[in-house]
Amino acid sequence: MRFPSYAFDPQTGVATFDYVLDGPEPLSFTETITFPVAGRPVPDAFYRVLDLLHVVAGVSYYKVGAPARIVAPTPVPRAARDYFTAVYTHGMAEYAYRNKLAYVLDLTVEVPAGVTEPAAPVDNSQGRPLSAVGGGKDSIVTLEILRGAGLDPVPFSVNPNPVIKAVNAASGLPALAARRKLDPSLFELNRSGALNGHIPVTAINSLIAIATAAWHGLGPVVMSNERSASDPNLIWNGHEINHQWSKGLAAEGLLRAAVVAHSGLTEPYFSLLRSLSELHIAQLFARHHAYDDVVTSCNKAFKLHDPTVRWCGDCPKCRFVYLAMAPAMDRDRLNHIFGHDLFADAAQVPGFLELLGIDAHKPFECVGEVEESLVALSMLTDDAPVLVALRAAVPPSAWAEASREAVLTPGGETHVPEAYGKILDAAIA
Repeated sequence: MRFPSYAFDPQTGVATFDYVLDGPEPLSFTETITFPVAGRPVPDAFYRVLDLLHVVAGVSYYKVGAPARIVAPTPVPRAARDYFTAVYTHGMAEYAYRNKLAYVLDLTVEVPAGVTEPAAPVDNSQGRPLSAVGGGKDSIVTLEILRGAGLDPVPFSVNPNPVIKAVNAASGLPALAARRKLDPSLFELNRSGALNGHIPVTAINSLIAIATAAWHGLGPVVMSNERSASDPNLIWNGHEINHQWSKGLAAEGLLRAAVVAHSGLTEPYFSLLRSLSELHIAQLFARHHAYDDVVTSCNKAFKLHDPTVRWCGDCPKCRFVYLAMAPAMDRDRLNHIFGHDLFADAAQVPGFLELLGIDAHKPFECVGEVEESLVALSMLTDDAPVLVALRAAVPPSAWAEASREAVLTPGGETHVPEAYGKILDAAIA
């Protein structure tokens, strides 16, 4: 795989990225990303983030043929090289597992020899934060914490759908958005049977956000990735397979190091909620009623193209978020948010058992740890049919391992700057 070139037009905000998969019949692709125009000069840091984005966004095209060699276009610092390799191995681990391509897990992205001109440091730490919004409870909590601290956050999204637009409207904050358009030939190849699978899309969207913040003269990009995002789904061929790898702590650290080393931005990116469990975040969300009619985390609902349907009511995401929110609010409010009473539907029991780690590994979805689900279940006392069935199915040893204190106490390594850490502490006190 090669990366021939990229171009950017500051008048329109349009960047084009070219890719080639070499072989007997080479495949060429061009991706288009349209950034919100800033009306100000484009800083060098923006172009340097595009250098990284060019390579990282290539995972969408790599998966068509999974070539054994990936050759980056230009010299970059060691930290950027390490990030490239991590994205194409750890970030593509679920893809490799599902397609039985074990060699993908051991690839190294080749980078041309040479020395890059060091980037001039850009102290962006005091700028207004760019707060990534995905439409779910987590990003809403982050947005409200930043707003409550008087930091005047700027909501941001890539390809905002009706759900995200509704959340932005409910916040009342002016938002920025970028547009990412994949090469149309990719869809033709998928329809004809080309290799396909999960990609680390958060890595791509994160770099788009960082570039946007750099051009608009804003501060750090603030994400809402929680502690459990680092928890793998399973081990395969000696490698962790984590559906949420690009949301995890390791990926965050690698991305930060790559951007700092190559772009000079001093505080590019971190997740404010990294120390918190999903269950804790659900309790924080329960404080904010303004989003009850717009919030959703359901991937199926996003694909229905019907803004009135926000939760399908029958997927791992719906089940997990419903279970996580249940201890924090009354059932009438919960069912109003979801439009479904999942605890009254016996057909949901097998799906909830997966979340509890019984008879299956954690689903390949953005859901919390097994311990969080067990603790949430332990906090519910009513006799809804599903809850009765779940309590009966959980073995005594599992209950013994579920620590409410551990789940609801912030902890673990984070990259949150000290000033923002104090803001988080005040918000959860």
